[in-house]
Amino acid sequence: MVSRRRALAGLLAAIVAATVTLPSPAQAANGTIGERETVCASDLFVRTQPVGAWMGTLYQGQTFLVEGPRSGGYVYGFAYGHINRRGWVQDGWFC
Repeated sequence: MVSRRRALAGLLAAIVAATVTLPSPAQAANGTIGERETVCASDLFVRTQPVGAWMGTLYQGQTFLVEGPRSGGYVYGFAYGHINRRGWVQDGWFC
């Protein structure tokens, strides 16, 4: 019985140690006004206004200069890359 408890305690300790040392996945965050942010989402639509017409898509790893203001969960700024223009994106998808 004692050896079984020790084995379970050892197993539990190993599981805890393994989960503590694993790298955590990237967490998406809100953009910081004045910062050029990297897109964490697989894709992020650039729109003419909050919930407006689509004008392009940014993909993971591409960048967006957050200029502000914020409105209804969206943020205004400049989409770099193939879009290369100002527009609105849903906030909360930056690394």
